[in-house]
Amino acid sequence: MPEWLQAGAWGLLAGSALLIGAVAGYFTRIPRKIIASIMAFGAGVLLSAVSFELIAEAHEQGGLLPTAIGAAVGALTYTGANVLLARRGARHRKRSSDVQPSEQEQPGSGSAIAVGALLDGIPESVVIGASLLTGGPVSLVTVIAVFLSNVPEGLSSAAGMRLAGRTKQYVFLLWTAIALISGAAALAGYTLLGGAPPEVLATITALAAGAILAMITDTMVPEAFDDAHLLVGLITVLGFLVAFALSHT
Repeated sequence: MPEWLQAGAWGLLAGSALLIGAVAGYFTRIPRKIIASIMAFGAGVLLSAVSFELIAEAHEQGGLLPTAIGAAVGALTYTGANVLLARRGARHRKRSSDVQPSEQEQPGSGSAIAVGALLDGIPESVVIGASLLTGGPVSLVTVIAVFLSNVPEGLSSAAGMRLAGRTKQYVFLLWTAIALISGAAALAGYTLLGGAPPEVLATITALAAGAILAMITDTMVPEAFDDAHLLVGLITVLGFLVAFALSHT
């Protein structure tokens, strides 16, 4: 299989976890403390992947300056876009409770949530595609980390969409489209960055890492600790250690 097609397939696989989570979140009534625990585990997994895969790889490729600049720009870009979307009703897009606004309460919030979901997923997918550019196999740790974190994201968000009165058609078309776009973003990460110098690859990788880190703290952590119980911190560390172990096997 050509590498560009592999990149798209890996991105699609990671993105499909959003749809899996959405199905579980929409059709089942999972206790909110369980959802908080799952989200905490996913946040820990992504934190580990950002630390030991993305930032470490960017530093190895390009050094400290491109890594720091890329991460800062990624965080600023994500935060700026997230602020704009929050004003249009997408602030609580990953929350499983009834804080998501309905379309009647805030017209256009459905579209804002859809764009916000894309904003959350694209940096992860681009990194998956770009990981093939080193000449080796795809970074399985990154794919697994994104997959594991996408399940609770889809689960929590779909549960909140159901409570906000959004239809099954809206929810599943949204997450199906995002899964497909995830595959396209991974393909783009491979094709558009091919031949780029190491410093540019390092900056792009760090940019995605900065955006993902901002996303974790802006959208995943609030849900994880919305119904915090005494084991949530431990579960976050467990997710972190699972991804760390995967990156060192």
